[in-house]
Amino acid sequence: MKQIEKASGIGGMLTAFRKLARGRKKITFIGCPGWCNPFAELLGYVLRDTGKEMVFIPNLRKDLAAKVEMTDYGMQLGEIADPSSDTVMLLGGLAMPKMEVDLMALNTMIDEITEGYPQRQILGACIGGVFQKAGWDKMIDFDYLMDADMEVVTYGFK
Repeated sequence: MKQIEKASGIGGMLTAFRKLARGRKKITFIGCPGWCNPFAELLGYVLRDTGKEMVFIPNLRKDLAAKVEMTDYGMQLGEIADPSSDTVMLLGGLAMPKMEVDLMALNTMIDEITEGYPQRQILGACIGGVFQKAGWDKMIDFDYLMDADMEVVTYGFK
């Protein structure tokens, strides 16, 4: 794994994702519900005018794959959709220990989703090195991995 670019903040993450999505036709995000779907919606927002189809799969529930689409409220999950895609974006919540994701089942699902796409890409987006800490960077055939760090400061005024 070699560093190819460094950016900061949410804007940096979104710009990096937009670059990785160039030339891709459809992106299927896979993540845990509640934590990851807002990231799929946020990342999807930078592609809203590109004509790319985007889908979100909660956990490994391919039967619940839903469109990520622009609404009056921003990007949101919509109707059930076909998850077949040339690009899979794994979201870091899946690698948190409490999620207990079966990596063999995940790799099988990635193969199923990208079947028929010889130029498939597997992307990852996480915070705080969660993929690396879980060892997924060695067990999943990522093409690109985005790892963000967040510093949070809370100020009180009373």
